[in-house]
Amino acid sequence: MYTVLFLFWLLLNGKLTAEVVGLGLVITVLMGALEWKLFGYSPKQELGILRKAPVFCAYLPVLFWEIIKAGTVVGRDIVFRRYKLTPTLVSFHTDLKTDFGRFLLANSITLTPGTITVQVEGDKLTVHCLDKSMLDTSPDGTFQRWIRKMEEKL
Repeated sequence: MYTVLFLFWLLLNGKLTAEVVGLGLVITVLMGALEWKLFGYSPKQELGILRKAPVFCAYLPVLFWEIIKAGTVVGRDIVFRRYKLTPTLVSFHTDLKTDFGRFLLANSITLTPGTITVQVEGDKLTVHCLDKSMLDTSPDGTFQRWIRKMEEKL
């Protein structure tokens, strides 16, 4: 985080002088101290996050592909009126073990066109979708399979 803050500072300034670098270091150290004091954030946590970054980066193309597929289906169905949409609420249980895994699943579903996560209670998710066929609730669904792999590596 500290490195990202410092690089962002340099990027925003657009020039590399001793004053800009010095002020950037001071601001980064102050922000780091503030994060540590208020949120309990530490460099050890940052290293843990950096170690996990490749796993998250591998998930992004999967998420983007699912968003594109769902957007195409929703757009096609609305423009060409292929069939009558039947909006519905679907509740299902997930076998994801961590809160972060369930959080990521809920937000991945919400980012996908035609679906929105309404509620998450423990391992139970309630999702509103334009049509029940748009939601893959099986444990072997794309999102759950990838997030489960991520949980194993984390």
